[in-house]
Amino acid sequence: MAKKDYYETLGVKRGAVAKEIKQAFRRLARQYHPDVNPGNKDAEARFKEINEAYEVLSDQEKRSKYDQYGDQWQHADTFARAQQGAEAGPRRRWDFDRGRQAQGMPFDDIMEDLFQDIGQRGRGFRQRPRKGQDLEHPVEVTLEEAYHGAARIIQIQREEACASCQGKGIVQNKVCPACGGAGAVTRLRRLEAKIPPGVRTGARVRLEGEGSQGAAGGPSGDLYLVITERPHPVFERKGDDLYAEAAVALLDAVLGGEVEVPTLKGKVALKIPPETQNGKVFRLAGQGMPHLGGAGHGDLLVKARVVLPTNLSESERGLFQQLGELRRGVKV
Repeated sequence: MAKKDYYETLGVKRGAVAKEIKQAFRRLARQYHPDVNPGNKDAEARFKEINEAYEVLSDQEKRSKYDQYGDQWQHADTFARAQQGAEAGPRRRWDFDRGRQAQGMPFDDIMEDLFQDIGQRGRGFRQRPRKGQDLEHPVEVTLEEAYHGAARIIQIQREEACASCQGKGIVQNKVCPACGGAGAVTRLRRLEAKIPPGVRTGARVRLEGEGSQGAAGGPSGDLYLVITERPHPVFERKGDDLYAEAAVALLDAVLGGEVEVPTLKGKVALKIPPETQNGKVFRLAGQGMPHLGGAGHGDLLVKARVVLPTNLSESERGLFQQLGELRRGVKV
């Protein structure tokens, strides 16, 4: 089997913390995602490698086994049991009788030898049902999609029981060539996912049973869509409230008037009272984002941005001069 360096795959140091690993995965996943590189087989293969590396390094238990056993980490428990002599039967003393010979052997040879040992014991070796690994998949949404909800076609790599060895990892007392003794193979899976209204950056949408396949009849893990919301050119989101600006003509600010304000449902009229100051904030109740998993919406807060007139005619300039004379001496 080819050796795999998951740290090198993600471009991080062996001592990288979980946050660094997650950031590296997200950056590479966006770069090599099949949706971004349609028809590019090299990018698709690279995307599979990135997912495989992240699945191991993001799980503390798997990462610990990988750091100890390298690309044979999936057999760590089997090695440990054999080395402790915990198995019953005539070959119980594997560690003592053959362990000394194995000390100088490559992991591949040890693994094949060990699986031959297990295979000869036949049905005496049973694996308990175990739930499959939960998976994460990054999803970007626009503010409009976060408001209305959306659908995505998701492509994920999912571990499934190897058909050649039925998940046992051995065929005729030898390491299964199809899965390399892992008992599972990774397949590309396409599924449609619903993004509920109200999601925001950091939200995790759970797709039950769409993670890695369970072992020995155990249930499949879950798939979590990790949401990232793209910046919007008009609105700023804080929680479920939205913030925006509205241009208000000077005359409307002084005398009162009405302006159109954009919302995610369309434009609405905002009444501007007389003598509205620049920067005044108006709250439009219920015009913000929907509450995730609940009823109601946040609010839209609109800041008035008073726009001064330009290119004044002589008559208009004269009127402002008259106003200036009338207002001279008035305290602001």
